[in-house]
Amino acid sequence: MDFKRFTGPQAGSQKYDLLTAIAVAGLNGSPGFQTSMLRLVALVTARYNWRNDELTVGQREMARLWSVDERTVKREVKRLTKLEILLQLRPGVRGRVAAYRLNYAEIYRLSEPHWDKVGPDFSARMEVQQPQDAPPAEKVVRVDFAAARSAEPMPPADTPWPRTLARLAQSDPGLYRSWFSGLALESFENGLLMLKAPSAFAAQYVLTHHMRPLHGMAQQEFPGLRRIEIGS
Repeated sequence: MDFKRFTGPQAGSQKYDLLTAIAVAGLNGSPGFQTSMLRLVALVTARYNWRNDELTVGQREMARLWSVDERTVKREVKRLTKLEILLQLRPGVRGRVAAYRLNYAEIYRLSEPHWDKVGPDFSARMEVQQPQDAPPAEKVVRVDFAAARSAEPMPPADTPWPRTLARLAQSDPGLYRSWFSGLALESFENGLLMLKAPSAFAAQYVLTHHMRPLHGMAQQEFPGLRRIEIGS
């Protein structure tokens, strides 16, 4: 599934509609879920980085915004990520703040049964904005990626690398299809993750332009990860 990014002349109204969707989903849930959605609305309104499409806020700042202690913040963030309303992009390690992204597809799914309660105009706009099935990738890309992986045995699904790929696909389906889906695991030793790309160009492009999301997702599945190298 692909979603529309909140850019362009209509971005402001689209953000309001998204916040309305979060709120109406919460209002039609349990009291605990209502509280979670109210906190999320406040956090997104105050601190979401729309340009980078991510949320990087420290627990202390969240606690101050929500008027709770940091233990409550940890529980709330864990709940929102477990519900897949928030997707973790990078863990908070070595004093660095964790990074999260709104899962637009899940927000639309949770709120869709209640759009009509807001009004027909809102329903009509949300039908246009909600994630659509992505068109199939060009055949040459699929063939190249499949061929690049065919010579290597695929690792079991419930192992770190397939789980990393699943995180990348969920976080940004378009980026995953274009650049990450063709990467294959070669080894992981002493904190070094070695990957193989379909071509030297693909390897260099990921290293130059897309290492931040790749490293962040891999770090959650490969404890002790220090560096990623990509060959072809």
